[in-house]
Amino acid sequence: MIKLNLPGYNIKTKRESGKEFIWDIVRKKFLVLTPEEYVRQNFIRYLIHDLNYPASLINIEGGLKVNVRQKRSDALVYRQGNPFMLIECKAPEVKITKEVFEQAAMYNKTIGAKYLMLTNGLNHFCFQVNADGQYQPHQGFPDYK
Repeated sequence: MIKLNLPGYNIKTKRESGKEFIWDIVRKKFLVLTPEEYVRQNFIRYLIHDLNYPASLINIEGGLKVNVRQKRSDALVYRQGNPFMLIECKAPEVKITKEVFEQAAMYNKTIGAKYLMLTNGLNHFCFQVNADGQYQPHQGFPDYK
């Protein structure tokens, strides 16, 4: 896999029946290794190991409804029982565009997280939702505390 703009982690992988799998640190199971899953697993480890986010308060691929359609968020961090940060992960070759932002913002209309994080493992963009419901760029990663 490509070198990401994140610290390097020793992530368990395995090959089985001709497919590559990666260990999901939150759900504690192996998942098919895709470029997007590689980004998600590295980013989640960054939150847990480097920024001290509690793994028990991270939900991976949670279901939500957007305009009566069933969707899944890539990751959602909770704080004090409330959605804190919605994370949208893309494969490294996928650019973080206005369309990616709009997809995540649409999900967040249902979720109501305070922060929106977009990453392809190479570029990371964080936005904070202000009191008017507008997204403002946020420098760096939000503290969990």
